Amino acid sequence: MIHPATDVNVSPAVLQLDAISQKKETYMITYFTSESVAAGHPDKICDQVSDAIVDAALSVYPKSRVAIETLVTKNRIVLAGEVTCPKKLPYEQITRTTIKRLGYTKKAYGFTYQSPISLYVHEQSPDISKGVDDGGAGDQGMMFGYATNETKEYMPLPIMIAHKLVEYLDIARTSKTIPYLRPDGKAEVKCAYEHGIPKNIEAIVIAVPHDPTIASEDVFQAIVAYVVKPICEQYHMAIPHTIILNGTGRWDIGGPASDTGVTGRKIIVDTYGSFARHGGGCFSGKDPTKVDRSAAYACRYIAKHIVEANLANRVEVRVAYVIGKCEPIDREIECFGTEKKSLATIADFAWKQLDLSVSGILEGLQLRQPIYEKTARYGHFGRNGFPWEKGIK
Repeated sequence: MIHPATDVNVSPAVLQLDAISQKKETYMITYFTSESVAAGHPDKICDQVSDAIVDAALSVYPKSRVAIETLVTKNRIVLAGEVTCPKKLPYEQITRTTIKRLGYTKKAYGFTYQSPISLYVHEQSPDISKGVDDGGAGDQGMMFGYATNETKEYMPLPIMIAHKLVEYLDIARTSKTIPYLRPDGKAEVKCAYEHGIPKNIEAIVIAVPHDPTIASEDVFQAIVAYVVKPICEQYHMAIPHTIILNGTGRWDIGGPASDTGVTGRKIIVDTYGSFARHGGGCFSGKDPTKVDRSAAYACRYIAKHIVEANLANRVEVRVAYVIGKCEPIDREIECFGTEKKSLATIADFAWKQLDLSVSGILEGLQLRQPIYEKTARYGHFGRNGFPWEKGIK
């Protein structure tokens, strides 16, 4: 169902033709779309359960090793992975508490915090443990960090708007501002850019389950009033002409009864909404010795500092590690032609911001803290309160 925010109803086909015609103008208009998901999305349920276990382990012993996966489906929860911690963790209690908080409390949803749980957890492989004990990386791979000056959060506009939309959907539900909303939800945001600068929001797509006795038009009006409008105002953007609510026209039951969830499947949602490259490794469920997580945070920290220092408008920092080795085997900076100083000057500044050895990242960003469960919703970047988001001292 397509709902216009004004008296003009613009279909997706018309939007595409519009885009083509605009590109023929003398100025260059491009478009970019990013997506985010609500805290009650099945994959995000899994990310938050896994990270709640990471936090529990780090609370017991800051050097705990965790690599935990969660799977949720209709009336079933499965935990599997490796945890090395001096104290046995209450996995079932952690899982049920997290899921209850996310609003899965009614049997009608086909999945609740009381659904059956299966546990398959053992200790970390001794071969991996040996390398990590010596200060090496707990995995191998490539990690990327990104920053841009197009928003106050140093994040791309489409992903920031998408994150805010799903966060406000959740707030509207839990605060009972829109009491008939149900857990789960998605938001997709299309933005127009002129010469690389965001100009406006072209379209917003929202999917959210709700009580079927409430008319879709009433749901639409409430979401525009309490979710879309305040966010557009916050970012000084006009409400787009096209807002799409629940593309099939109906969504009653969301969550794992409708769509199986697994830890680590929302890596683009977790990062930059496809604006930057991604090494492929997820963050959630992993203690910070896994550089998939900690090195990605380090790269974001460095990239943000470069942009904050006004050395470039847009920056991507990339590194690569070998399992069991302390230092990265590769590190590079890309400014996409937006640099305001020489690349040598920027590199000299960048590599002074943080020691990129595994121990240097853990200590420099103070990552052995139980701070991860709250990272697993609304993105890991662009949000205050995390060490990798701190500004230049």
